[in-house]
Amino acid sequence: MSRTGPVGGQGPEPALLELLSRPAPEVAPRLLGALFGRRSPEGTVTLRITEVEAYGGPDGSDLPDPGAHTWRGRTVRNASMFGPPGHVYVYFTYGMHHAVNLVCRPEGTAGGCLLRAGEVVGGTDLARARRLAGRSGPVPDAALARGPGNLAKALGIDRSHDGAPLTAQENAAAPGFFLRLPPPGECAAAASGPRTGVSGAGGTSVFPWRWWLPGEPSVSPYRAAAPRRRR
Repeated sequence: MSRTGPVGGQGPEPALLELLSRPAPEVAPRLLGALFGRRSPEGTVTLRITEVEAYGGPDGSDLPDPGAHTWRGRTVRNASMFGPPGHVYVYFTYGMHHAVNLVCRPEGTAGGCLLRAGEVVGGTDLARARRLAGRSGPVPDAALARGPGNLAKALGIDRSHDGAPLTAQENAAAPGFFLRLPPPGECAAAASGPRTGVSGAGGTSVFPWRWWLPGEPSVSPYRAAAPRRRR
């Protein structure tokens, strides 16, 4: 997916682009309550972000983060995390799930916000159909986008979308991603704590870079990283 320009000729609004140019720990709590979605030939699915995690850069950078994919430097897999801001970084994990991040900071400086959970507020039928694929039973509405893998599946996201730009318009004709922040002064009160399932120092209280909306049923449960078994 090209990162040379915005889909449909409409990039992020200046205020949004300015926010996404900041370090991820500053951006992440501001994303709570924002509307994020994807337009596709099948239809549009929109969700309200309820849980997000921030990730920094490589060892030796100004924001070193041992829990980030960028810790050991730039690779083919994580190149989108090195900018420019206003794009998405999509990765495949555990051999079964995709996850989507909003890229932060100026080009060449790594950072991103992992979208961990959201409340589906538009395109619910399409999100439900995507989540039902391969399942034997229904999925509660609150669980449609609970957890990063489920969120990506509800939106129909895979590695082919890595590097795609955000646009400013929910109702644009062309397929693509959009993000609309809450109005100024309406940012929801957030809770914060260690990131979920991150091993090593990056998953400790030294990095309280997970934010969520308390009381939201779509928020995923916290799980510490499973200890590695010795062979």
